Amino acid sequence: MNKVNVKDYLEKEVEIKIDRPLGTRHPKHGFMYMINYGFIPNTVSGDGEELDAYLLGEYEPVEESKGKVIAIIHRTNDDDDKLIVSKEGKDYSDDAIRALTEFQEKYFDSVIIR
Repeated sequence: MNKVNVKDYLEKEVEIKIDRPLGTRHPKHGFMYMINYGFIPNTVSGDGEELDAYLLGEYEPVEESKGKVIAIIHRTNDDDDKLIVSKEGKDYSDDAIRALTEFQEKYFDSVIIR
């Protein structure tokens, strides 16, 4: 399977499989997931794994969900971009996205792509 272009996902509806639900701990680093985090099935990202996604607007742990890609966190010091998916298609400011994903993204340098 070929590596995807993450920019192709902007403004698109996607299905997310959540493998790190809200409130769970990272298996290796121990931090807590403050929002649901998962991946887009049948994709390949820059790190060779499926394309990762943060799910905004879902306040309970879930196993899967659908939403609209409203932004991309492009890590400038890591080859592992993250989709920002909004459950209700609601827009979030860059500051809100940074605040909601800070629990994990604080370890990386990044820019938000719209």
